[in-house]
Amino acid sequence: MHDTASSSPSGRTLRSTQSLLEAKLITPEQAPALEEVARHYATAIPPAFQRLITSPDDPIARQVIPDARELRTMPHESEDPIGDEALSPVPGIVHRYEDRALLKPLLVCPLYCRFCFRREHVGPDGGLLGEEALETAFHWIEAHPQIREIILTGGDPLMLSPRRMQHIIQRLSSISHIDIIRIHSRVPVAAPERLTTALLDAMETDRALWMVTHINHARELTDEARVAVRQMLGRGIPVLSQSVLLRGVNDTTESLEALLRALIAARIKPYYLHHLDSAPGTAHFHVPVEEGRALLESLRGRVSGLVWPTYVVDIPGGKGKVPLGPDYLVSTPADESSGSSQARGPDGKPYPFT
Repeated sequence: MHDTASSSPSGRTLRSTQSLLEAKLITPEQAPALEEVARHYATAIPPAFQRLITSPDDPIARQVIPDARELRTMPHESEDPIGDEALSPVPGIVHRYEDRALLKPLLVCPLYCRFCFRREHVGPDGGLLGEEALETAFHWIEAHPQIREIILTGGDPLMLSPRRMQHIIQRLSSISHIDIIRIHSRVPVAAPERLTTALLDAMETDRALWMVTHINHARELTDEARVAVRQMLGRGIPVLSQSVLLRGVNDTTESLEALLRALIAARIKPYYLHHLDSAPGTAHFHVPVEEGRALLESLRGRVSGLVWPTYVVDIPGGKGKVPLGPDYLVSTPADESSGSSQARGPDGKPYPFT
C-alpha cells in the first residue's frame, strides 16, 4: 500500500470514489470495484478521520475506506442480523427488551463504518423521521408504561439540528414513565465540531441522560474529541463507550489495552466490547469468539476494573445481548458441606474460595 502520511485532509467529507482517489486513499486499480461497492453502501470520511489516516490499511482507514470484500456475502450473514425490522412496532421504534426501546429519528451518520450492522439502511439520503411518524413513535412510547429507558440511535442522533434535538428530548422528558434517555453517537470522535453550545443546550433535561460513544481505536481520541467529551461531562452527562472487536483494528492485547486506557483517561467508562454483528460483506473484520475471550483474559490483572468492558454478542434474530466471558469459575462443590469452589486467578492458576 502507498503511504498517505503527507496527504492533507480536504476539509470536506469524502463521499465518492473520485474523492477517495483525489485524497490518495485508494488506487486507480481499486476504483472500478469500489464503484460497485458504492452502489450498495454509503461512504463518508469526515475531516477528523481523514487527519488520522497514515496509510490505507491502518486501523483508522480499515474502518472507513470501502473495500471490495464488502461485495462478498457469507452464508451466515444477514441484512438484519440483530432483528431490528421484526421488532419494530411502528416506524422509528425497535422494542427488544421489556423496559427499554430504541428511537431512530434519522438514518444519517457523520461517517459510515464499513462493518455497521445497519449499513443497508443508513446513508446521506436517510433523512429524518417525519413529524407524523415521530409523533406516532411518541404515542407508542406513552402507551407502554413498562418502558423506562429510551435509546436515541439511528443513524447518529447528534446529526440532528439543535431545534430537532430539543423537541425530541423535551417530548421524551414529558412522558412520566421515562427515567433514562440514552444517546448513542460517533460524533464526539468523528465530527466533534458538531457539539456546539446550542446542541448541548438542546440536551438539557431533568431525566438521567447518558451519552454512549462508539470508539474503536485509541487514536480516535484526539484533542478535539477530548474537548467534546469534557463539554458533555461539564453538563453533567456521563459518557460511556461501546467498541466493536475488529480484525486489524483492535484485535491484539496491545491495541485493545491502549484503547481502554485512552478511554478511561478521557473519563469515558468502557461499557461494551461487541462481537461483530454478521452484516453482509463484513467477514474480513471478524474475530472468532474464543480469540475475543482470550484477548479479554489477557488484560485481567493488567488493567483495573474501571477499564474492563463487558464482551457481548447480540444474538442474531433479535434474541438480545449476552455476555461472552471470559469465565473464571473452575468448579463448585456438589453441596455446601463437600468443599470449596475454585476460581482461576489472573495468573491462570485455580484457587479455592467458599
